[in-house]
Amino acid sequence: MPDPAITRRRFLAATAALAAAPAVLPRGARAQTPVKIGTAVLGDYSMAGPVIVALERGFFKDEGLAADFVPFRGGPDLLKAVMAGEILVGITGSTDILVFREAGSPVKMIATHTEGNHFTLNVAADVGKVADLKGKAIGVTRVGATTWIFARMLAKKEGWNPDKDVQVVGLGGLDAQLAALARKEIAAYVWGDGGAVTELQGKSKVLLRLDAVTPKWISQIQYASEDGIRRQADAIRKAQRAMFRGLKLMRDTPKEAAAICSKKLGWTPEAVLGAHKISGPLLPVDGRINVEALAAIQETLLDHGLIKKKLPLEEHFTRDFTPVKI
Repeated sequence: MPDPAITRRRFLAATAALAAAPAVLPRGARAQTPVKIGTAVLGDYSMAGPVIVALERGFFKDEGLAADFVPFRGGPDLLKAVMAGEILVGITGSTDILVFREAGSPVKMIATHTEGNHFTLNVAADVGKVADLKGKAIGVTRVGATTWIFARMLAKKEGWNPDKDVQVVGLGGLDAQLAALARKEIAAYVWGDGGAVTELQGKSKVLLRLDAVTPKWISQIQYASEDGIRRQADAIRKAQRAMFRGLKLMRDTPKEAAAICSKKLGWTPEAVLGAHKISGPLLPVDGRINVEALAAIQETLLDHGLIKKKLPLEEHFTRDFTPVKI
């Protein structure tokens, strides 16, 4: 009969060996590397909202994706991350894709993220009309950005020289615009639907919707690197389905979407609903790309010297990912 002490020692030794051995997980159970969705800024409901809603409601998980949301401090910083493979899908202003591609960046537009023009001109309390801005400074995110173009288009519509009759100042994010407005360094600034939020907060007032100065337009787009499109097309489609479910929830139940996005954006639900009044009607159903609007954007960029030549419009986007079906 075996010695009980020896049997016990062998049992304990075997148990210790098993405990020390690396765990072998079943296939598919290993931790998934999250795909990252980046936005050019945070303080824009139609830009960031669909990503926030999709994360909070588990729409990425429904697609079998782990996902992270990464807001940036402008389109160029986002582009660097997309090009480096750190961000799978970038969401930015529509003008960026044309400027980036002319500069040689191998990226392509994959869907419309916000249709039309959702930008606003926000002004100080003592500004009553656009004419009051002559000789004053208007804040924009950066020189060459969509906000910069709109400020110059507004000046031209008024019959002003945009290089002499107004000063268009690149300041960065929304907080920087508000700080400069409070210090009276600028009399106005151009922003997206977040402009309605600052009006509700009593920090500025919306003087004008800037769709009054633009032709057909696309406010925001989704894009990816050409390498990402080749290598991760399936993940891109899954991420898009999740975000377009987010867009649908924003369209169908804005109060629910406002409650979801409020904390991440740092706005009250009422303020988010203020932003929704501006951009809600422009949230796309399936992301299809309006080529006529893209042509108008290209002409505008040529007029303002931001691109030097026309490239065939079909080179700037792919139809492989639209219409997005959810």
